[in-house]
Amino acid sequence: MRKMKHIFGMGMLLFAFSFLYGQDAVSYQAPPKEIADLLLAKPTPAVRIDSKAEWMLLSERNSYPTVEELGQPENRIAGLRLNPNNFSPSRQSFINNFTLKNIKTGKELPVTGLPANLLAGNANWSPSDTKIAFTNTTGSKVDLYVIDIATQKATRINKQAVNTVLGVAYTWVDDNTILYKATTQSAANTPKRPITPKGPTIQQSLGKTAPSPTFQDLIKSPYDEQLFEYYATSQLIQNKNGVETNIGNPGIVSTFTLSPNKKYMLVRTIKKPFSYLVTANGFPSTISINDLSGKVIKVLAELPSTEGTPSGNDNTQNVPRGFDWRDDEAATITWAMPLDSGLIKKQVDYHDAVYSLNAPFTGEGKELFKTKMRYAGTTWGDASLALVTEISRSKQTSRVSRYNTTANTLEMLYERNQTDAYNNPGAPVGTKNKFGRTVIQTTDNGTKILMNNATGSSPKGDLPFLAKFDLTTKKNDIIWRCKEGSFEMIEEVIDADKLVLLTRRESQTEVPNYYIKNLVLRLADRPITNFANPYPGLIGVTKEKIQYKRADGVDLTGDLYLPKGYNKDKDGPLPVVIWAYPREFNSAADAAQIRGSKDRFTTISWASPIFYVTQGYAILDNAEMPIVAPGTDKKPNDNFIAQLQSNAEAAINKLAEMRVGDRKRVAVGGHSYGAFMTANLLAHTNLFKAGIARSGAYNRTLTPFGFQNEDRTYWQAPQLYNEMSPFSYADKIKTPILLIHGEADDNTGTYPINSERLFAAIKGNGGTVRFVFLPYEAHSYRGKENLLHMLWEQNQWLEKYVKGTK
Repeated sequence: MRKMKHIFGMGMLLFAFSFLYGQDAVSYQAPPKEIADLLLAKPTPAVRIDSKAEWMLLSERNSYPTVEELGQPENRIAGLRLNPNNFSPSRQSFINNFTLKNIKTGKELPVTGLPANLLAGNANWSPSDTKIAFTNTTGSKVDLYVIDIATQKATRINKQAVNTVLGVAYTWVDDNTILYKATTQSAANTPKRPITPKGPTIQQSLGKTAPSPTFQDLIKSPYDEQLFEYYATSQLIQNKNGVETNIGNPGIVSTFTLSPNKKYMLVRTIKKPFSYLVTANGFPSTISINDLSGKVIKVLAELPSTEGTPSGNDNTQNVPRGFDWRDDEAATITWAMPLDSGLIKKQVDYHDAVYSLNAPFTGEGKELFKTKMRYAGTTWGDASLALVTEISRSKQTSRVSRYNTTANTLEMLYERNQTDAYNNPGAPVGTKNKFGRTVIQTTDNGTKILMNNATGSSPKGDLPFLAKFDLTTKKNDIIWRCKEGSFEMIEEVIDADKLVLLTRRESQTEVPNYYIKNLVLRLADRPITNFANPYPGLIGVTKEKIQYKRADGVDLTGDLYLPKGYNKDKDGPLPVVIWAYPREFNSAADAAQIRGSKDRFTTISWASPIFYVTQGYAILDNAEMPIVAPGTDKKPNDNFIAQLQSNAEAAINKLAEMRVGDRKRVAVGGHSYGAFMTANLLAHTNLFKAGIARSGAYNRTLTPFGFQNEDRTYWQAPQLYNEMSPFSYADKIKTPILLIHGEADDNTGTYPINSERLFAAIKGNGGTVRFVFLPYEAHSYRGKENLLHMLWEQNQWLEKYVKGTK
């Protein structure tokens, strides 16, 4: 008996040790100081200027909120995350200070009247640029403030709390009038969850096909329905010089936009029944045109829930969509209607038709034009010009046509692969018309339009440009391009005739700053900001855009960072971290194009791997991982794993060939689809010493109606789904893998259960794995303590399994 007790006691002791080892609960840790300083560096202010380039608004933000701030009360319903105490989204990034700067004098002026502990958002200039409105969020409500530019003073204008549950909640009418959504309830009277429900929650399908993505935070019970209605109901208010007037009756107003002449509103109102399968954006709704008193002038459509949308890229519901105002007319509404019953594979000459209806909105809509592909929107110009965009997601193709608004004709201007970065002509530059709406800026007597390409991809790397697109010859002539050796992009075209521009310029050693550039007078660029380097700890780190080929000849690139003072002849090859995110291509030529610029200033977000260059690692960031369709009748994912391996091998070979990377000490990592990539590489290759996989999806059967650009369902391609799932090969993952996931991941498809189950599968099969579950974090991490700990975990993993290995 004594012996049995001894054996039992030893067993309990061993169990206790295994339990401690398995759980390994630790308090928050901090990474080395060099890493922490980079994370917590205060970001440079965001910049916005008025349309006359007279005033600049500088918006400052703190680096990251605390975990305590993240842990405030939160309701997760209808795909939304709400703060139940103030009728606003619970997860926002706020502005903590505003400063005004006179561009002509260069003088910075503080804004007075700002509330203490400012948590501002949604800043917008008034129609004449004499005022700026913004929301301020407190623990109990959201308020609406207006900054007077002349006095640099902020004043609260709302008498009722603002409701921002369903997004942006206000709009300017004129310089003295704002419309906003107000709360209709008090947080103190929030419905209480009944201890005993009225009955079970029941869903059913009666034979109608209704595929849907794997959305998070959906309505799950009648109580959730009650909560959503309580928080989302608002009252439209007109505030004119401080006098407030109700507009119509309370309702669940999702969006409201003013007509160009400011006499009507396009309103989307959510109605019951609320769906348990899609988010609030997909709930049944009424689309109507109302006047500014709230009177319904015309009901345009009664839209069903989107849960019946056919699966597959480019498929849509067989209902009207894309309701919007024409910017070039006083009060004309437009919308699209499928001509193929919403099924893109249906053999028809045209897939969509676009209609319009003018004030006073009687009768039926008039057809404007038809599109060969799926209609994606119109950019309006004047009486003779609009640009119509069509897309095919499955073919990765887009087409832009000129619509002559007088003759009702559609003429194709250009068509390209959406993945073809080199031949992207840019986006049309806008200007304000008589209604104050942004329309296409024409030049040369209306024969050309200005095109701004803020990326400017080229064989020499990204070189942004400004061009004139000739509407007759259909040629895009570049009139200015960023010089090699720097990266300069156009933020605003201040004067299209004199070609006065606001640009943002940077280089590897030059902090991003803003300049006034005159292309006609060719004056010296005038700097209007002088931001300091927020990352002195990276001074001396070298950056290079490296190029290499994979085995099948596809050209690849990556951004290589090497530590300060590193000399490969003296120091030898370094341990390596490769960080990547796969992308699908139908064209190998597009996949081979160079993206990014070696001449950009290095900035660091929480998600970056560049932190570890301070710890003696070579970092290959943005390592290209293209997945290319192997034939015209094939899809990119048909040989996903083989291409991943080929991409990885090419990167490692290049670093070894350069003698900067030790091929026997390489880690791979990524976030989201990059984590999915990481787990697959560790399951199918022996190329790496360790992996870091953050917030990934590892079992594709949990996203059965498609993922990324894959539009085949699980039941159409079960073998593909299983073979692409690293969970299926968890028994093969023997390389040490660090799994990190936010416990409140809100991204479609990346449920936390993915990491939980992969951890259990690897552990159960004898692999080396560690799982870090970050409290309160969504798909993108924000809490300061969580981020510092994440960086510590990653550093510890790399030190133990990569740098420290022989």
